[in-house]
Amino acid sequence: MADLNGFAVFARVVELGGFTAAAEALGLSKSMVSRQVSALEDQLGVRLLNRTTRRVAVTEAGALVFERASRIVAEAEEAAAEANCIEGQVRGRLRINAPMSFGILELGPALPALLARYPDLDVDLVLNDRRVDLIEEGFDVSLRISALEDSSLIARQLAPVERHVVGAPAYFEKYGMPARPSDLAAHRFLLYTLLSRPEHMSFAGPGGVREDVEVKGHMFCNNADAMLPLLRAGAGLCLSPDFVCHEELRAGRLVRALAGWSMPPLRLHVIYPHTRHLSAKVRAFVDFAAEHFGPGKARWLAQSASSSAT
Repeated sequence: MADLNGFAVFARVVELGGFTAAAEALGLSKSMVSRQVSALEDQLGVRLLNRTTRRVAVTEAGALVFERASRIVAEAEEAAAEANCIEGQVRGRLRINAPMSFGILELGPALPALLARYPDLDVDLVLNDRRVDLIEEGFDVSLRISALEDSSLIARQLAPVERHVVGAPAYFEKYGMPARPSDLAAHRFLLYTLLSRPEHMSFAGPGGVREDVEVKGHMFCNNADAMLPLLRAGAGLCLSPDFVCHEELRAGRLVRALAGWSMPPLRLHVIYPHTRHLSAKVRAFVDFAAEHFGPGKARWLAQSASSSAT
């Protein structure tokens, strides 16, 4: 069996791009690091690195070994962190991925409470609206407003996310208030481009009546927050998640159209890789997310419900 220390040293050499940097990070001599990598190559019977006087280059076999070795090291570090944690204590770096608008409007304001509760926890928050690969990109946990497709992940359902057709009062004064979904075809829309079919909308109305409509995009954008100034200025209508628009509705800067009609709600999930033993830091965040964004607890639900529909 190959020496696991050799895998750890080799992974650090590749990560840091050389023996000198790896030696400094590991607190070893450069010659010791070189011997560890050479011993691993002898044990595996393959060359992992091509060495020159200026740099080291990973071989094809080395790239495969590095992928596995980095996972082994990460698992070992996680195990050590768990073993060193006393009951109820959470520590280490937690890498979180979340959608851009949700991260800014909801998760960001909640994080001070998380850090106050767990002072030994470091948070690395990455916001984007693309679907990330948690395992390949090294995330511990993700918040997603979508269905779970990857069976290697575990998802816990949180709050529903309703979507509303909204616009500025000035827009409706100028162009009129749509009475039913089919009327939307005559209106100007600001469309969120990361939806699979942004121009298509499906509504359920009184008595279970269903109407589908294709709307016309006047502007296209991949971020919901960027649309708000345009909406307030009366540039068009938008299909907006309630966590984005609830404050605007409450303040009267935007108005909801199509009272009595609704779209199928989305669902916020907290998602994490399937592991035999859930780490303390991930467990702590999952519970924290359920506490702040769970069904009946998310602040946008109460405020959306109290906003008057037009």
